[in-house]
Amino acid sequence: MLKVERLSAGYGRTQVLRRLSFELAAEEVLGIVGLNGMGKTTLLKTLMGLLSTEGGRIELDGIAVERSPAHRRARLGIGYTPQGGQGFPDLTVRENLALAGMTPTKARIRPISEILSLFPRLEKLLDRRSSALSGGERQLLALARAVVPSPRLLLLDELTEGIQPSVTDEIAECLLSIRRTENTAMIIADQDLSFVASLAGRALVVQKGEIVAQRSPDELLGDAALQT
Repeated sequence: MLKVERLSAGYGRTQVLRRLSFELAAEEVLGIVGLNGMGKTTLLKTLMGLLSTEGGRIELDGIAVERSPAHRRARLGIGYTPQGGQGFPDLTVRENLALAGMTPTKARIRPISEILSLFPRLEKLLDRRSSALSGGERQLLALARAVVPSPRLLLLDELTEGIQPSVTDEIAECLLSIRRTENTAMIIADQDLSFVASLAGRALVVQKGEIVAQRSPDELLGDAALQT
């Protein structure tokens, strides 16, 4: 489904990703792990088209997209949840979800009723501005917005950062439900190894912008170097 070959990217003269290569099968869940500053967020931003590719190739179903803007990649079925659960702070939860439903796509747009069945915590918050939500609620809203247009591939960046364990568990249940009903492929970049291991079939270890190892869920939880 997704093929990344010798991908390089960065910020100005600072190169972050260094000739990084991997493949993702349709319906696969892949973890991206590593210490802070190693390139996880840069990788997801580059895959989404929010950061320019300096070299290499990104193919989605055999189509080269490394020069395509983010909105075109979204239309091809890529969804993205940024670190920190960014959204539209002056809009209500209901308005945020409605706006997500305006995404031009050939896929089915999920109605709000279906989104609320996946994210029941949001039902009581529909008329609240997203700026008034807690960190965990904003993260749930960001994830809900990403799945409204039924993406084939979800890019999930640090969903668990700064939120309480109960919300982390809720997010994991939502993702498992989406996997069961839609067979959505996912790339999960996160510091919480338990969270990644509960969802991903395998994880790639990124160090200084390069993939240095691959881990199974059991190996991931036993890797002391990733827990420092």
